[in-house]
Amino acid sequence: MRKIIKEDDTHENHERWLVSYADFITLLFAFFVVMYATSSLNEGKYKVLSNSLITAFKSTAPYVDAGQPQIVQSIITTEPDGAMIKVMEKENGQTKQAQRIERRETLRSMAKDILHALEPLINDGSVTVTQSAIGITVEINASVLFSPGEASLAENSIEALRTVARVIQGHDHEIHVEGHTDNIPIHTIHFPSNWELSTARASSVIRLFIEDGVDAARLTAVGYGENRPVDSNETSEGRKRNRRVSIMILANDADPGQEIPIMPD
Repeated sequence: MRKIIKEDDTHENHERWLVSYADFITLLFAFFVVMYATSSLNEGKYKVLSNSLITAFKSTAPYVDAGQPQIVQSIITTEPDGAMIKVMEKENGQTKQAQRIERRETLRSMAKDILHALEPLINDGSVTVTQSAIGITVEINASVLFSPGEASLAENSIEALRTVARVIQGHDHEIHVEGHTDNIPIHTIHFPSNWELSTARASSVIRLFIEDGVDAARLTAVGYGENRPVDSNETSEGRKRNRRVSIMILANDADPGQEIPIMPD
């Protein structure tokens, strides 16, 4: 006898709700990922957010509306991207500001060390130490370092310069050593003019720095002769002040130069 199958006996699929439930859980996971990432934006979290969303919506592609992937893609590539640029610019600005403050503190510490090391010479007016936006300038009267018309360092000046070398040795700042003279002409076999004398004196200081471990690549010797006086050459006291050596420890805050192409006429 043939068995009659009633319509009520057909098997009903009671697990269809799992499809909607899986969609809901996936979207909920994506929502919490967005909330977590936007609470503290940075490049690493943004990449995690982007990868998570792409993976999540790829896996749910068969269950979402046809227009939904385009909306999600637009959100990922447009809205967070602009916010991320602003956040990264702000973080970079804060980092650069912190680095500038740290460099200024390093220079201030170096200036204090030099002041302490050269205190006897500072007290008698032979040395001045100043700090500015350019860096630290140690100005030493030439009478402390050299005999008149000579460029060889006096024995009693070597130790003072070595204390400066020990302070600057462990840093990376560029150092310019400038030689200056008064306006009285010099005509000797070794120094036909004040240009040669001032340059030779700056070079003598640099040689001592190199011997005491300062990297030669950081050093520059410059001779200005009588062309940059700090006092009048009309008096003996003024000429004495103009005969000097300036050690300039340059700050590292200068922005790199921008090349400007030269256009043909």
